[in-house]
Amino acid sequence: MKHALVLLVEDNPDHADLVVRYFEKQPVPHTVCHLSDGDAALNYLFRRGEYASSDDSPRPDVILLDLRLPKKDGLAVLRQVKTSDELKSIPVVVLTTSDAEQDVSEAYECHANSYLVKPVNFGEFTELLNGLRTYWLDWNHQLWKPEIVGKCVRSR
Repeated sequence: MKHALVLLVEDNPDHADLVVRYFEKQPVPHTVCHLSDGDAALNYLFRRGEYASSDDSPRPDVILLDLRLPKKDGLAVLRQVKTSDELKSIPVVVLTTSDAEQDVSEAYECHANSYLVKPVNFGEFTELLNGLRTYWLDWNHQLWKPEIVGKCVRSR
């Protein structure tokens, strides 16, 4: 069986748990790798430190990126991903609580592929994740990876 890999960069454990639980219930094969700060995300993506081996840091099919992160904020992560020749083709979906016009504008200026504001209502949040999954993992993806393993991975 083949898998899609979602890299979730989210510092709020409750929000991360909702996203991971949502993907665990989906019929589409996938793996979710959850990291809780910007430095860890960059180390993973650029294969540094504990993620130096490509076995421990497989390339994600989509990155779900919060903006307000410890160590390095989401916009700093987004800038580095989208200016890297190796990483810039990976879709980055900003998934955040901020609907501030400046945040939206700056994210798109940094080449975010999408900007989604997390709804407070659980039903609306689930609906948002349904749309995200359908677009980025069902419709908008051609090449699937073999089963994925790694240091930070949670599989369904």
